[in-house]
Amino acid sequence: MSEVKSAPSSIAVLTSGGDAAGMNAAVRAVVLTAAHRGIDVFAVHEGYHGLVTGGDLIRRMEPSAADGILHLGGTVIGTARSKRFRTREGRREAARNMVERGIDALVVIGGDGSLAGANLFRQEWAELLAELVDAGTITQDTADKHPFLRLAGLVGSIDNDMSGTDMTVGADTALHRIIDALDALHSTAASHQRTFVVEVMGRNCGYLALMSSLATAASWVLIPEHPPSADWRAQMCRDIKAGRSIGRRHSVVVVAEGARDRDGIPITAEQVRTLLEDELGEDVRVTVLGHVQRGGAPSAFDRYLATQFGYRAVERLFADEPHGPAQLIGLQGNRVITSPLMECVARTQEVAERVKSHDYDGTMKLRGGSFGESYRILQTIQQAAPRNDPDRGCRIAVVHGGGPAPGMNAAVRVAVRIGLDRGYTILAANNGFVGLRDGDVHEMGWMDVSGWVSEGGAEIGTNRYVPGAGAIAQIAEQIAAQRINGLLVAGGWAGYRAAYELQRHRDEYPALDIPIVCMPMTINNDVPGTELSIGSDTALNSIVADVDKIRGSAVATRRVFVVEVMGHDCGFLALVGGLATGADRIYLPEDGITLDGLTADVHALTARFRGGKRVGLIVRSEGSDRVYTTEFITSLFQKEGGGLFDARAETLGHAQEGGNPSPFDRIQTTIMTARCMEFLSEQLEAGGRASAMIGFQSGTLRFTDLTSYPTLIEEDAQRPAEQRWMDNRDLALVMRG
Repeated sequence: MSEVKSAPSSIAVLTSGGDAAGMNAAVRAVVLTAAHRGIDVFAVHEGYHGLVTGGDLIRRMEPSAADGILHLGGTVIGTARSKRFRTREGRREAARNMVERGIDALVVIGGDGSLAGANLFRQEWAELLAELVDAGTITQDTADKHPFLRLAGLVGSIDNDMSGTDMTVGADTALHRIIDALDALHSTAASHQRTFVVEVMGRNCGYLALMSSLATAASWVLIPEHPPSADWRAQMCRDIKAGRSIGRRHSVVVVAEGARDRDGIPITAEQVRTLLEDELGEDVRVTVLGHVQRGGAPSAFDRYLATQFGYRAVERLFADEPHGPAQLIGLQGNRVITSPLMECVARTQEVAERVKSHDYDGTMKLRGGSFGESYRILQTIQQAAPRNDPDRGCRIAVVHGGGPAPGMNAAVRVAVRIGLDRGYTILAANNGFVGLRDGDVHEMGWMDVSGWVSEGGAEIGTNRYVPGAGAIAQIAEQIAAQRINGLLVAGGWAGYRAAYELQRHRDEYPALDIPIVCMPMTINNDVPGTELSIGSDTALNSIVADVDKIRGSAVATRRVFVVEVMGHDCGFLALVGGLATGADRIYLPEDGITLDGLTADVHALTARFRGGKRVGLIVRSEGSDRVYTTEFITSLFQKEGGGLFDARAETLGHAQEGGNPSPFDRIQTTIMTARCMEFLSEQLEAGGRASAMIGFQSGTLRFTDLTSYPTLIEEDAQRPAEQRWMDNRDLALVMRG
């Protein structure tokens, strides 16, 4: 055979297994990335069935056909199981269908079974072509042109059950569906003093059950990886009864569909219902969420994740080698990575085997440290009361700083319950640093934060006040008067600045010489020491929902929308929001706007409308340019659009700061706050006085010394000096087509 080409001839993309929201976004990314590279893409309809059947089920997909699928749930190219593909004869037919169309590269979006099948297909490729040549079905010249099959896999699964990636495409959207349902059930259950038992999907993976419980204040959770103790029935009844005794009007028990006891016997929602009715006389209802967890428009996270995965999958195909292992595209922390596909499949299948053999400790280890940490945190915060009395003499205050961010209430809730459980006294400063200055501080109790996990806004208040020299002295006086030993600051730019001011004056005021930890909570994602801030995911989902509606309003017209989003000097919301909504152009404060650039954009978009485009989208960050405003850009496009299209401006405004926090923000708030409380506890127990900022760095949660704050921010702008998300500007250029 001839030497391997440096690039694939053509690429095929298919979706297989159960559908997952975000699959269409991944398909779109594959198509647009390949087009950017000058490579044809064939969409394989109906999964492996289409690959084996061929004909019209394998057809070229133009970029224009992918233009309107980003926001759609499910998979527009279909998915189906194929018994024939499991046979060598079927795979031989699939190989023939591919090479006859000049295809020698494949992107598979599916679960572990689908990906394992693709890997086998890749391994057999040369032999399959040789058999086709021997049968006279294809020529030797055709076989020589396609010496090996390039393969890249990415996981589309709501279960989030694949090793090699922290998140699978579709899992975040499924969490949205589950949490929306649980939030609704909490209100109706409280109205009737009722208990709901809710069954969620997950097979051998309890991710959806565990994380939805963490994000909704469930009373109990049952997952396959960590079966309850032998006396779980009595323990559940005691816990539900204890909750009622302290004033809880309702209870929610979340059951993963694969839940079982220590002997491997399944635990069903109906069994839990019967138990609670018989033992406690509870009014119990069972809700099985079923396939509603799969459906609906994908979340902002899934659109963004799938877009990154699809882009990286095509890029990976160019690097694939005939004798190297096929690669899985995955997420580690906030980084898109590649890992040997079959190693990931083997580890995934090992989890199922360990569950089957009742090796639950091994199962939890395979799930990773964050899974176990989340379970332990849940066990603490869902208790009816703390395990310790506040007798350790430690008093920790929680204060917000900066604009409101979804997740602030969840942070206070976790701080209160973890702190009280450790035997600390937890104080809350009302109205941010103004309240701390004025001594408007009050002690928090266990039930004071009941229900706060799902509430937007900031119950204890927040503002953008940064104390000056006089106020610093007043705050020091109040910290001494309130006997505050540690400070948790949850907020944005102003909160971080205020915390730093306290820290740098500690030599002048001994009362300020206490451990301080800052937690990033701002929709703008503009504070240092972290690649991601709590609240930004909720804001992105708000943007996505609004833009979906805006796009829908133009179904009968030809129109360009210029959408302004928040962000001050940081373009995070604009870039990620633009990628998640399929923006044609994105304007960022980091890049600015030029007249030459605007002119080129007008001409490019006009040409696309002449080619049949019906809706255009421009996303502009509010601080992009003081002259070229949203109104200016809208007027420019309106004028130059002529009879092709008209233009409308939409400023999304403060709605981006409101609403209930998303599942991602609730979960990350919970984990991050727990880490902050652990940091403060370690300092207090050891007599330390260190101050730090917690954040996501290179995919993991880390602490950065607060004294480094001035070196980590830009001198003349309200944003960090380093912003890793800016690496995706090139991705935005590819995705705009």
